[in-house]
Amino acid sequence: MASGQPTDRLFFAVFPDRVTALRIAKLAHQLRGIHGLKGRPLAADRYHVSLHHVGDYAGLPEGVVSAASRAASGVVMPRFAVAFDRAASFRGRPGNQPLVLRGDDGVIGLTMLQDAVGSALEMAGLGPRAPHYTPHLTLLYGDRFVADHPVEPVGWTVHDFVLVHSLLGRSRYLPLARFPLGAQA
Repeated sequence: MASGQPTDRLFFAVFPDRVTALRIAKLAHQLRGIHGLKGRPLAADRYHVSLHHVGDYAGLPEGVVSAASRAASGVVMPRFAVAFDRAASFRGRPGNQPLVLRGDDGVIGLTMLQDAVGSALEMAGLGPRAPHYTPHLTLLYGDRFVADHPVEPVGWTVHDFVLVHSLLGRSRYLPLARFPLGAQA
């Protein structure tokens, strides 16, 4: 592995199907207009729900990729429906407030999957579980804070989760491995 400034990030995430990603993109543009935000919505293929950050690296560490993949392959969970029904800003840097989708009961499956992935990674020696997890899907980075409010629900069935290689600063996600979930319970 190269040394120096991090250029690569590894994380686990859930991605919506293409049709849902396009619905999310439409909602992001609507919310941008409604709230008069200057930030540009993310590209539809970048919409995701992060589950667990593995690490930032200078170069892609194949040993970590292998260990994370082995750990994730042991996660057993049924497919589940996810639904987001609220939008709000998270506090960020001034002028860079993430506008996100959130949910209540509709995100319980994400919390359970995040816990299972975190446990598997912890057992594999790839860091501790995150102390607090708030399932969300980032729509854009706005120039001001937007208070929590209801939106038309958007959801999909989660069939798998993905180990993602993010090229830092280049807005590119490369899926390295997909881990299927079992049939619905």
